[in-house]
Amino acid sequence: MICQECNERPATFHFTKVVNGEKQEVHICEQCAKENSDSYSISGNQGFSIHNLLSGLLNMESSFQNTGSQMFGYSEQGTACKKCGMTFQQLRKTGRFGCAECYDTFYSQITPILRKVHSGNTVHAGKIPKRIGGNLHVRRQMEMLKKELESLIHHEEFERAAEVRDQIRSLEQKLKSKDSEGEQG
Repeated sequence: MICQECNERPATFHFTKVVNGEKQEVHICEQCAKENSDSYSISGNQGFSIHNLLSGLLNMESSFQNTGSQMFGYSEQGTACKKCGMTFQQLRKTGRFGCAECYDTFYSQITPILRKVHSGNTVHAGKIPKRIGGNLHVRRQMEMLKKELESLIHHEEFERAAEVRDQIRSLEQKLKSKDSEGEQG
């Protein structure tokens, strides 16, 4: 396939863009891609990396600063991690956390980004095969229901709270029966 820009060299970059259901394909050579790097979002020979992706997502949030940086819970100076000293600005630039403490320090800033990236989820649930983690799935469901129950009681929605309480009791019975089966087997 020949480059669609220069019509001379073989195309090595292939982009597919879907806008309003219409698919457009662009095929360009490496030289044209470098010359038009702004148009094709290519920066030198760095290639693609998760860090560039995260950094790009973090910088995407900076476009909303015109609406007020208080919306995202950080100021221009930014807060620094107490353990490693990294600032949110450094995190945005590198796309990497400095230490485990950074997750807690920058939680309010990264939560909107995580929601976008993970389809609204912000809590890692992990993957466990059902045959191995059957009880774990039930226990997690019970934890979620107990949190929901607390919220319902706080908001004085007692009828719904009674339904959730019954669901919790049912799951507890299910756990007890699985535990007793495991002891007998």
